[in-house]
Amino acid sequence: MNVVIHGKNIEITDAIREYVHQKIEKAASHFLNVTNEIDVHLSVARNPRVNSKQTAEVTIYANGAVIRAEEGSESLYASIDLVADKIARKLRKYKEKRLDKKTQAQPKTSELVEETPVAVDLIGDRTPELPGEVVRTKYFAMPPMTIDEALEQLQLVDHDFYMFCNAETGEINVMYERNHGGYGVIQPRQGNGHSDRKNGKTAHSSNPAPEKSNVHKT
Repeated sequence: MNVVIHGKNIEITDAIREYVHQKIEKAASHFLNVTNEIDVHLSVARNPRVNSKQTAEVTIYANGAVIRAEEGSESLYASIDLVADKIARKLRKYKEKRLDKKTQAQPKTSELVEETPVAVDLIGDRTPELPGEVVRTKYFAMPPMTIDEALEQLQLVDHDFYMFCNAETGEINVMYERNHGGYGVIQPRQGNGHSDRKNGKTAHSSNPAPEKSNVHKT
């Protein structure tokens, strides 16, 4: 198993490296058949006002899927323990979904959700500001996928949004978690300001999350 360890504001000692291998490899030991590579990022915040100063982030690449977990605490070793438990739970969930898909005999059902208009003013009276510098750059493969598959990925990466290539349109879309529940999809519009027939006005969701089942196209 290929485990890559990175550090920010911290020296990766032999003791830390051994502990990471011990905990993370154990968490992924039952999922070797779906795990291709594990990326571990350890960091220490320099800001004394940050409570969880020592953070452990784990990203697992599994057969085209990306599974991510992050935890922070006052102790780096405690953060590693927490993130190992979290990534193990996500791997179990991912594998269970794969098995469910293989055993499902009946065709998928779809739920149609009406398009919800986007508010004209998204920032209110706040002044938009850009960060002074780029703090981190990530590169990842973007194979075409359906909206259902993008929703599954969003639930696995531990973020509130997920960018993907829409298999139906070939365009870059963003799946995001809505503040009032459910999920939304941001899609590019044509020059006339209206969605074309390809994009449509509804989203199809056959495997919605139990607690948030609606997917809206924005």
